[in-house]
Amino acid sequence: MKIGVLTSSRADYGIYLPLLNKIKKDEFFELEIIAFGTHLSRNHGYTLKDIEKDTYNCIHTVSSLISNDSEESIASSYGLTVLKFADFWNMHKYDLVFCLGDRFEMSAAIQGGIPFGVKFAHLHGGETTLGAIDNIYRHQITLASVLHFTATDIFTEKVCTLIDSSQNVFTTGSLSLNDIKSFSPIERQTFFEKFGIPEEEFILVTFHPETISSQDNFQYAEEMKKALKKISKNQFVVITMPNADTQGSIFRKAIEELKLEISNRILLIENFGKINYFSAMFYASILLGNTSSGILEAASFGKYVVNVGDRQKGRAQSKNIINCEFEEKAIVSSVTKAIESNIYAGGNIYFKLETADNIIKIIKKFT
Repeated sequence: MKIGVLTSSRADYGIYLPLLNKIKKDEFFELEIIAFGTHLSRNHGYTLKDIEKDTYNCIHTVSSLISNDSEESIASSYGLTVLKFADFWNMHKYDLVFCLGDRFEMSAAIQGGIPFGVKFAHLHGGETTLGAIDNIYRHQITLASVLHFTATDIFTEKVCTLIDSSQNVFTTGSLSLNDIKSFSPIERQTFFEKFGIPEEEFILVTFHPETISSQDNFQYAEEMKKALKKISKNQFVVITMPNADTQGSIFRKAIEELKLEISNRILLIENFGKINYFSAMFYASILLGNTSSGILEAASFGKYVVNVGDRQKGRAQSKNIINCEFEEKAIVSSVTKAIESNIYAGGNIYFKLETADNIIKIIKKFT
């Protein structure tokens, strides 16, 4: 069975890994990676090099991302990605192609495949993020897919409503949590020394723009900056940098300015990679920001999360999430509350056993 896997960013590649490792070892499959989006961007860490280190037999690259992040540039990147993938799908045929999530470039790659009858299998469909236009892209991907692997029963119901059918829709849990029970972090001293983290408590931070409320992002970035400056007096701050979203450069600029102001209290990371990121989550006191990893994964590490603003609004949450407005005082007080709450001992609604194995069993039966 010839399998293609579309990966456009560090985030989706890290989620795919448990499945990729199993497919790669299974002689039933012929696996090809299709890398595009920020994987090929020097401004976002050129994460193609991380994929290449994982030694796949075949890695295709499709370059279509325009460096600017204005609305016009995002729309132009979308159109260019469709054109590039029209050529790609015309030249390459697969029995099944995996796609994941809700990125605009992922949606564009899939739109380019519709006239060619490409059979897409979608991971993480049916979810809702009211503060991001990704919500639209995710549902577009769902409608173009023939197989659906959702994280919870709630999302399965949403997918069934969208496609007006329950056929080929499976609740498998979040793939990124597949190996969480056996995960062992990098040894603490080694990890801290590797990234230059001082021997003290730190919070793990990731902020992205709210692409629905794009006119407010300048104010949001300023509120984030002021809050982080206050928080850094008591907690070291480790920040993973924003993805290529509309107006992502606004947050990137604010973060870089903050680094100049409090260089000894802040660490900026362009791309951790999955093992390093999970290790950072393991050792962090809490998570702060508006990223999906706080919603999907942090509960499995016993971490409380301060989820800021509306970007993740509508997404199902475990009981470790503290929601707050995009405002300095609200962020600071919520961080204090999260730290005082200490260790989260509840469950993770996104976790199911043997997610990757169950997906493989299903696709082997798929014709």
